[in-house]
Amino acid sequence: MLNRTSPPDIKDAIEFNLELKPYEKFVLDNGVEVYAIDAGAQDVLQMEMVFYAGNCFEKNNAVATATSYMLKTGTSSKTAFEINEHFEYFGAYCNRSCQNETASVSLHTLSKHLPVLLPVIKEMITDSIFPEEELAIYIQNSKQQLSVSLQKCDFVANRLIDAFLFGENHPYGKYTVAADYDALTTTQLKEHFQQYYLNGHCVIFVAGKLPADLFTVLNEQFGHLAIKPGKQQITNNIIASAIKKYRIKNDVEGVQGAIRIARDFPNRLHPDFMKMMVLNAVFGGFFGSRLMSNIREDKGYTYGIHSYVQSHFQDTAFLISTEAGKDVAEATVEEIYKEMEILREELIDEEELLLVRNYLIGSILGDLDGPFQIIGRWKNIILNDLDVQYFYDSIKTIKTISAEELKILANKYLQPADFYELIVI
Repeated sequence: MLNRTSPPDIKDAIEFNLELKPYEKFVLDNGVEVYAIDAGAQDVLQMEMVFYAGNCFEKNNAVATATSYMLKTGTSSKTAFEINEHFEYFGAYCNRSCQNETASVSLHTLSKHLPVLLPVIKEMITDSIFPEEELAIYIQNSKQQLSVSLQKCDFVANRLIDAFLFGENHPYGKYTVAADYDALTTTQLKEHFQQYYLNGHCVIFVAGKLPADLFTVLNEQFGHLAIKPGKQQITNNIIASAIKKYRIKNDVEGVQGAIRIARDFPNRLHPDFMKMMVLNAVFGGFFGSRLMSNIREDKGYTYGIHSYVQSHFQDTAFLISTEAGKDVAEATVEEIYKEMEILREELIDEEELLLVRNYLIGSILGDLDGPFQIIGRWKNIILNDLDVQYFYDSIKTIKTISAEELKILANKYLQPADFYELIVI
């Protein structure tokens, strides 16, 4: 019986031993791999089909994103309205998204409705016809949205910093202009669809309260398609800008400047990646970070400032991002470099390091709360060619990395000369 006269013991998050629930793996008749997490009390599930059909593979700008978006705009037997009505009738949600390397088709539904919804998903990824009138609407809406976004300094800064860092012809650095939308044709979309969806490489992730016949149902719908297992390989060459400092005027009437400071950084396969997650948390990775304490709480230059490592499969970047008043934008940059200098020269004290360790372990604990979150973590591991040991090595790094190691890391990666610096006002 609980003794309610005394409070429960408080434990640090680092005292917990976290475990990543293992997945079940199925292989469809065509070799496509299915990773599944059967968990949760509610009769719901999430399915995501990940195709290697992202921006890296498009022959012309904006084609991959347009193709992904228009998967719900019509097939040979259904209009866009009928497709959306079908999902809504069963209380389900079907979404499409396009990233640099991959493009996804996802479904959230009650588990019992899976058999009547999968045929429509199959129809979308095998029989989309990309109607001319729907493409015209997409082009018009996209150009209007772009026109509005280009008036915002933070949007412009996000586009340009990647272009400076990777090069405008690199998939991570290129950006879309209005002329790219005008140049879109249904022929381009159909060619991309044919190569990277109909005959592309695919991985399927499923999580939730899974029906007993899940594999049979998935195999009936997708096991005999021309899609293939594995990933589509691509190599990109970084052609970074030779100039590292930029000041760009975008909105003469605006009161804020968008600040982006970034440098190249290894991807998840590098041994420094997880160590950098700890150093980043100290520097600017959460609300209690040093950048927040200095630039937001002490100086009052900004409402928020963050640093993070971009999540890419190939080359990636370490980036600091904030918006500050025009009159204090330069001072904000100086303070960012001062915080880098402190981390290079002084050891992080144990109290602050314990706070960061608890924050990171607590974040991971939250990420394991439910089947959708668990499959999301597995998705990152699998798509990045890692295994379960990466998860446990990450936990160990967070719990054991020393202040001395973090100081060495700061001297390696927090050198101002290595960073691209951009202010858009």
